[in-house]
Amino acid sequence: MRSDTQRLIKLFGTAAIAAILAACADTSGGRDLRVGASDKTSAVTTVNRYLWTASLETIDFMPIAMVDPVAGVVTTDWFASQQAPDERFRVNVLVLDTALRADALRVNVFKQVRVGGQWSDASSNPNTAREIENAILTRARELRLNAVG
Repeated sequence: MRSDTQRLIKLFGTAAIAAILAACADTSGGRDLRVGASDKTSAVTTVNRYLWTASLETIDFMPIAMVDPVAGVVTTDWFASQQAPDERFRVNVLVLDTALRADALRVNVFKQVRVGGQWSDASSNPNTAREIENAILTRARELRLNAVG
């Protein structure tokens, strides 16, 4: 009698778990625009794949310090151009949503200048961040159009 009760508990427990998992399934048939959604080997995240790829491509001339596709964060290391070796920049890109929209993207630019051999923080031109955002958005739209056909 006791084994029958245990079997029923296992059966109902398994059925309950199956019902919960079935409720989580996406039956909408919609396209998934998250990073890694079509790549079964990578982690699925909640950022727009086109904004993510465009971000990496746009700032690929700078050394990358940290990439977190789950959080949608790309941080570069300090970069100084040969034309202005006494100033350097660091960029943070945040992809905030799965939507391909301007408000799903935030770029922060940090600047330092070298005075007497020491680097100190300086204010960067606010248009620089906006120009990087626009370049990323333009590239993301190109990637989206190429993917659609």
